[in-house]
Amino acid sequence: MIKKIVVLSGKGGTGKTTITGALHHLLGNHVLADCDVDASNLHLLTPHKVLETINYVGGNKAKILSEFCIWCGSCENICRFDAVKFDTEKGYFIDPYACEGCKACTYVCTQNCIAIEKNFSGEYYHSQTMEKNAESLDFFHAHLYPGEETSGGLVAEVVNLSMKYGDEKSVPYLLVDGAPGIGCAATSSIVGAYYILIVTEPTESGFHDMKRLIETIHNFHSPFGIVINKWDINPDKTQEIMDFAKKNNYALMGNIPMDEKVVQSTAKGKSIMEEDSPAAHSIREIFSKIQKELKI
Repeated sequence: MIKKIVVLSGKGGTGKTTITGALHHLLGNHVLADCDVDASNLHLLTPHKVLETINYVGGNKAKILSEFCIWCGSCENICRFDAVKFDTEKGYFIDPYACEGCKACTYVCTQNCIAIEKNFSGEYYHSQTMEKNAESLDFFHAHLYPGEETSGGLVAEVVNLSMKYGDEKSVPYLLVDGAPGIGCAATSSIVGAYYILIVTEPTESGFHDMKRLIETIHNFHSPFGIVINKWDINPDKTQEIMDFAKKNNYALMGNIPMDEKVVQSTAKGKSIMEEDSPAAHSIREIFSKIQKELKI
């Protein structure tokens, strides 16, 4: 069975994707997945070729067949999401951004003029990496359409497809760039994790949200380690996070310094591991600890 390694953060902007891209360069044979479907950007650091595009059906939406509607207003009265709108010329219609597909309107419509249609909420992709002087690997990523709220389901589709391909090819590891926070997308990223790497930053919000994420991970009983990114922008807060980890017997995998080369390499669409820089050296040390932890 393929082993799922997930990189997470309690909040956005901690450097989670940068570190995932770096681990991708170090891990060897693996399947790569970007599960930050609301704002995916791992593909920007990973040259790739899309092999297959799959439409994602994220529930249903109602649609009023206006030619049969008698304007009775029953659907408007029953809709708790205020999705049924009225136009003096066109009559009743459904606001697709407000509709939750609950079907309540269909039960009260006396004319049977409300249809329930599949809602295509996004796309997910099977790609192959195309980095220079590197073996081509399977890469799965996705795009959730603006305004859609089914990110957890889309993450599950990406993970399931990734694990299916990995198991078929007997690939040992699945490396996942998880969604930030503790919402549906994040918890969907966590499910079945063999190991979790938490990336935090030495700020009050970073520390607070890391603790919330740890509380969430405890419910899944997956082992985890902590990385403090840009540790030197606030050494006092870094020490506070380290003391917290030591007090609770949480594994501290290492600290990464602020490094301008990270920004420069990201702007070029490259991994920081292609540069000779302080951040790259720190990430190599962190990876060595992960290798010992997982016996890679």
